[in-house]
Amino acid sequence: MRTWGTLTAVCLGTFMLLLDVTIAIVALPDMARALDASLSDLQWVMDGYALALAALLLGIGAAADVLGRRRVHVAGIVVFAAASLLCGLASGPEMLVGARVLQGVGAAAMFATTLPLLGSVYQGKRRSIALGVWGAVSGAAAAVGPVAGGLLTAGPGWRWIFYVNLPVSVVAVWLTLRVVPESRGERGRRVDWAGTAMFAAFAGAVTYGAVRAGSHGWGASGTLAWFAAAALALVGFVLVERRVAHPLLDLRLFLKPAFAAVMAGALAFNAAAFSALAYASIWLQTLLGMSPVRGGLVFLWLSLASFVVAAAGGRLLHGVPARFTIGGGLLLIGAGQYCMAFLDAGSTAGALIPGLVLVGVGTGLVAPGIAGAALAAVPQERAGMAGGAVNTFRQLGYALGIALYGTVLTSRMADTLPQEAAHALAGGGAGALRGVFGEETLRGAFAEGLNSVAMAAGSTAVVAGIVVLALVKRRPAAQTGVTDSATRTLTEETTTR
Repeated sequence: MRTWGTLTAVCLGTFMLLLDVTIAIVALPDMARALDASLSDLQWVMDGYALALAALLLGIGAAADVLGRRRVHVAGIVVFAAASLLCGLASGPEMLVGARVLQGVGAAAMFATTLPLLGSVYQGKRRSIALGVWGAVSGAAAAVGPVAGGLLTAGPGWRWIFYVNLPVSVVAVWLTLRVVPESRGERGRRVDWAGTAMFAAFAGAVTYGAVRAGSHGWGASGTLAWFAAAALALVGFVLVERRVAHPLLDLRLFLKPAFAAVMAGALAFNAAAFSALAYASIWLQTLLGMSPVRGGLVFLWLSLASFVVAAAGGRLLHGVPARFTIGGGLLLIGAGQYCMAFLDAGSTAGALIPGLVLVGVGTGLVAPGIAGAALAAVPQERAGMAGGAVNTFRQLGYALGIALYGTVLTSRMADTLPQEAAHALAGGGAGALRGVFGEETLRGAFAEGLNSVAMAAGSTAVVAGIVVLALVKRRPAAQTGVTDSATRTLTEETTTR
């Protein structure tokens, strides 16, 4: 326990927080029925968590260096557990969304401190083993999420996808306090609270504007006002980061084409590979009549392909430049999405499988190498900042993808159905619409909507893949690979700064 206790504690929290990114996907139709939730509500159930996680990762990571990483990690678990209880007790969609945002705050505190805590305890070969185990646990969480969500939703009910976090959180707090030593970053460092607030305001405003556009239109005054607020917040963030002594994100890094391309790849990766799954889950359950368990098992094709490729790729693709694994992986994700763009009223779940496998293969290529590519694109002393930026851009991509693809879905369905009916159908309300529209009409409308989503997601991945292939070049021989020094900088400073 003394040797690997820290790894066990950190991995337990990591598994729990990453599981909650995807575990709710298959429960969305049941949530909609139980809480009378709209499509916008369902989008925020997913986005509220991912957005809080993305918006606060950099700031909380920097704060943890000053306040103490173990202290912040434990506080994050407590907040996460309390929010999980509120999610389970939610009596309406507003309460559920608010609790999911609070969950994201706790998750950000946990995620921001995981690698720094490991880096403060393990050195040399043990560090490599610890990081390998942590990476495997992270991948397993995403893979298990839809299946675990389906089992819990079909069994005790959707509220238990949140209640299950409570006993795990108790164990995680006890174990962390018992075996994880406290650690801090360099002395004299100050927290960039202004930058944290500006980035959170930007991420929140742009995502809210995208969600609002789905129901009110892109040209509506309210939608434009939110996008204007996002632009002002972004300008404010840039001005703050140029003036502070210890910025959350050194914006000069984006002048490096390779770094900018990797960040674009991270943003597009989570959006293209995962955001559309929420809408596919609603189609599988409300139009095809599949149970939450069967619906979750459909996505296992993606998870298994990703796991196999990631496990084999580490050995077989050693030495292959990151531009090919990441760029090629994004192109495969795009191809997989295009394969899922040919649904019709008679399509079954089997029509998704070839595309899901291709997306999984691409994910298995991109996920292991994208953080390393960010590290390779910057000086070693910026490794922690680069690693944190990758995590932030990935989660922001997921949140924006759900919002934007939801708009694509309803816009396409509105070509067949009235606008109000299209939103109800996308939000899981097929049962209420069957008395007004024929089954084939509803299936055809949703299928066409999913086709448009798949085309949009595929194009996102393909464009990002081309950008990565064009701008991420092989490093000079003396700098090739992620050295132990770079890894040490990443883990000892913070993975989320």
